[in-house]
Amino acid sequence: METFTLEFGRFRLDLGSQACIMGILNTTPDSFSDGGRFNTLDTAVAQGRELVAAGAGILDIGGESSRPFAEPVSEQEEMDRTIPVIEALANEIEVPISIDTVKPAVAREALNAGAAIINDISAFEKDPAMADLAAETAAPVILMHMKGTPETMQINPSYDDLMGEITDYLEERVAFAAERGVAKDKIILDPGIGFGKTVDHNLVLIKELHRLTALGFPVLMGPSRKSFIQNILTQTTKKEAGPGDPRTEYGTLAAVAASLMNGAHIVRVHDVDTVASFTRIIDAIRNA
Repeated sequence: METFTLEFGRFRLDLGSQACIMGILNTTPDSFSDGGRFNTLDTAVAQGRELVAAGAGILDIGGESSRPFAEPVSEQEEMDRTIPVIEALANEIEVPISIDTVKPAVAREALNAGAAIINDISAFEKDPAMADLAAETAAPVILMHMKGTPETMQINPSYDDLMGEITDYLEERVAFAAERGVAKDKIILDPGIGFGKTVDHNLVLIKELHRLTALGFPVLMGPSRKSFIQNILTQTTKKEAGPGDPRTEYGTLAAVAASLMNGAHIVRVHDVDTVASFTRIIDAIRNA
């Protein structure tokens, strides 16, 4: 598979020969999987430490839920949830922190507090000023495909050509970013599993991931505990599977394996400890 090296500030990410695990740290009361578990400073900082100790190569901190039908929060609320956590962790951990936000003001404060990567699920569409911030700071950026918004994305999503539309969209967003001064070697692409996709869409996306990796950028996949895994398990076993069900974690591992075998460079997950052991075997197979 194609390999990439991202160098920024004091960090260097070598992507490709080994899976890079992005650990999810939600400081929100309403995220679909772990909402409310880490929404105090002490619990969030402790969880951040644990994720890095378990093997996270990136720590992704977010203060606004992007679950289906989630409502947006104010800039100030999002900063109140994330900035103290970033400040507490940035000088303590040896991996880069990414700020998961669509708001440039939040991203700027996060970068000032010690974050190093911008993870924008709107791919600079929500506020094009995010591209200017990325260009100004030379921070790596993650550009994601989403059909609609978190409030609307799961209302009957449909495509004429799923992979063609996703790759075309991300190519267009890369071109936009480049026009605003973002270096192409600082761009990571995320096809947005679960963001305006049905169960079948998500499965095809993983199966046909090579069509996205062919664009020549590092690719991030975020299948962790997503509803498509829960839905498949519920339908096939006739027993309800929720986000906290161990079966859902096993399903996540299957999706992670398929994503990595089909060319993903980064996997964004909740259970870093389990996934880290798992990806060591996947890496060994890929590099054999």
